[in-house]
Amino acid sequence: MPTVQLSHINKTYGTARVVDDVSFEVDGGEIFALIGPNGAGKSTTIRMMMDIIKPDSGEILINGDHLGEAAKNRIGYLPEERGLYRKLKIIDTIVYLASLKGADTAAAVTRAENMLRKFDLFDHRFKKIEELSKGMGQLTQFVVTVAHNPDLIILDEPFAGLDPVNSRLLKDTIRELRAEGKAVILSTHRMNEVQEMCDRLFMINKGRRLLYGKLDDIRRQYRAHAAVVESPTPLPENLTGVLNRQVKGNLTELQLDTATSPQALLTQLVSAGVAVERFEVVTPSLDEIFVRVVKQS
Repeated sequence: MPTVQLSHINKTYGTARVVDDVSFEVDGGEIFALIGPNGAGKSTTIRMMMDIIKPDSGEILINGDHLGEAAKNRIGYLPEERGLYRKLKIIDTIVYLASLKGADTAAAVTRAENMLRKFDLFDHRFKKIEELSKGMGQLTQFVVTVAHNPDLIILDEPFAGLDPVNSRLLKDTIRELRAEGKAVILSTHRMNEVQEMCDRLFMINKGRRLLYGKLDDIRRQYRAHAAVVESPTPLPENLTGVLNRQVKGNLTELQLDTATSPQALLTQLVSAGVAVERFEVVTPSLDEIFVRVVKQS
């Protein structure tokens, strides 16, 4: 059973349909990206999953159940706008907020302390929230998000404000949560993070689905009709099906016509005796796909 199921969700404010017939599923043991430009409907979709607002129509299930209190207690949410009680100590904040989710206090403390050690925050656990740097506060809020051991973890721009070392630590921790069987939804504008971490994605714009599926499948779908060849010698000038070429040292990018496949090009190169050290079909980055799809929509 999927951890999250959204079926034909709609939400309208006034005359504006901000979420329009959105459906997707998120499984346990995967990192799922929810992406789109500003104002696309991501935040509204997340708020409906959190039961902060109600959809006008459609169905949302968490572990097969509708959004009652028990189902909501199985969700951990890291909002983009951070907000913890500034006068409380770190450990007291974690325990108190975990208890609101029905967590066993001792289990929440153990889980939180283990994660604080990982983030090098254990020695700061009796500091007040207001005494923390921005990055330390960000990591503390993440620990709060997962201290009650949720099945679904929703992270909205989790890497904002983190230095490269702590960003790497957080990424490793998120992957560990995936390995534990957690369903992780990552909402971010950083396409490099999505490309590095996520298994599947849902792209929304103007409330509607633009892309949905495995990340590798989507990148293959938008693959350019071109190939990069690395060779210590210049490539033959008379290659069939080549429309254009760009040479940078030992690397040559060849743009192909629609009748010539990259495999046919490789066959030509081998038949011509070219010493091919690397052959790669040009695949666009997720950032390039994002821009292209949004412009088309």
